[in-house]
Amino acid sequence: MLLLVAGLLVLPVLAIVGSWLQWDRVSAQVLGEMARTVLPAYAATSIGLCLVVGAGVALVGGAGAAAVTLFDFPGRRTFEWALLLPLAMPAYVVAYAYTDYLQFSGPFQTWLRAATGLEGRVFPEVRSEGGAAFVFVFTLYPYVYLLARTALVERAGHLMEAARLLGAPLRRRIRSIAFPLARPAVAAGVALALMETLADYGVSSYFGIQTFTAGIYKAWLAMDNRIAAAQLATVLLLLVALLLALERRAQRRLRFVSARGGRAGSAENRPVALTGGRLVLAWIVCGVPVLMGFVLPVLFMLRPLAADWSVLPWDRFVEWAFNSVRLGAISAALAVLLATLLAFSLRRSPDAVTRGVVQLAALGYAVPGAVIVVGLLLPVGWLQATIPQAGLGALVTATVLGVVWAYLVRFVSVALQSLQSGYSRIPGSLDDSARMLGAAGFGLLARVHWPLLRRSATAASLLVFVDVMKELPATLVLRPFDTDTLAVVAYQLARDERLGEAALPSLALVLVGLIPVVLLSRTLRNPPS
Repeated sequence: MLLLVAGLLVLPVLAIVGSWLQWDRVSAQVLGEMARTVLPAYAATSIGLCLVVGAGVALVGGAGAAAVTLFDFPGRRTFEWALLLPLAMPAYVVAYAYTDYLQFSGPFQTWLRAATGLEGRVFPEVRSEGGAAFVFVFTLYPYVYLLARTALVERAGHLMEAARLLGAPLRRRIRSIAFPLARPAVAAGVALALMETLADYGVSSYFGIQTFTAGIYKAWLAMDNRIAAAQLATVLLLLVALLLALERRAQRRLRFVSARGGRAGSAENRPVALTGGRLVLAWIVCGVPVLMGFVLPVLFMLRPLAADWSVLPWDRFVEWAFNSVRLGAISAALAVLLATLLAFSLRRSPDAVTRGVVQLAALGYAVPGAVIVVGLLLPVGWLQATIPQAGLGALVTATVLGVVWAYLVRFVSVALQSLQSGYSRIPGSLDDSARMLGAAGFGLLARVHWPLLRRSATAASLLVFVDVMKELPATLVLRPFDTDTLAVVAYQLARDERLGEAALPSLALVLVGLIPVVLLSRTLRNPPS
């Protein structure tokens, strides 16, 4: 059972890697032509985006984490959870919101030309690499903020107070204690943000930016060569694997801040109170990311709703929402089921083989949606060509089965992390006692583990549900005909320059995205003892 589940989840990655065994003259010609023409631009754009986004999220997320952790100022408690709000915003939704408001014919430039008497474009083009980097920085910085804040909360206050008693000034305490403590966390958060940047399709496609993801789709759809697309996808897969290795290495280095050196809220390690100019700087450091990543995009999307409700597609909204909720519920239930089987197998037999199989099955979350789609359709195409009478292509292409399979490959890892966290709180002695009383195998899972895992399973299902609702590339390609979801409709309306109509499904996605933000906020307020 374990091998079957892992095989279904890792199949797309294996198919992508195995595509090099299908090397032929046509795919070689396509890749050669792309290497001479567009691939250098794809590589330069992707690397440039990663450099800017990496530096941006490190600065914004790290500064926000330091501000709310090391210092005390009015509004700090509010900023602690408010800095998480951009997690609710899909990057492509933020791109639509800013484009609608800041483009040449948008309200801002129209007002600016009228107020100043200037003509032509008076504001930089939003649909550019700079605009994409801006969007990614202010939607992805919470990855750095979360990890850096956790690292600093654990030990920074206690150690900085000890350094203060030894006579170290504030600047030196920050430079010599806080920065080294936060550095592994910042590196892990940056790696996660860069994986999301490389996996993006909505922003790059809408802004017309030529990234590796765009190149995969061009080789596949425009040039009609899946093998060349898969071979291009291996390059993106290697980049993601490098980032994943960096993230895991940084996470291992976080162990040195895991032990508490004292109660975080004790009197001897209170945050430093800020006044005057430092107080204003703290408000700017914490307020600008929330404003740019959440408040302004939401206000920009509310504008067309307030202006004219009649232009909004209310009649189709219920249908789109139902499709999204249906796919999300099915995928969440199956993801929790598969993750439970994987976690239970690892609990029952924690040997090297089982650990390796479970780690392979959890690899999908780091794989971009475009790569998963190509990886799913390649083996289906091979089987269809080998056994045409079986009609296997019809089972996966443009069906609920195909899109749910892609979701499971991508998001089972999310459920698995939550369930493994739940298992870590169940002592092993409980299993021994249950076996002595006759509970073994799946009976142990059903009668002993599951009642204790219900909260973790509920959290896992909510997280998978939200991720499925926001997923764009896999849904866009694999969804059944005439089965549009909120994410697909928002993308299509924005692509057709109907940005006012795209506001309704976009805001619905934001509301759904607030679910994990609320869960994270509660966790930060009430950390486990």
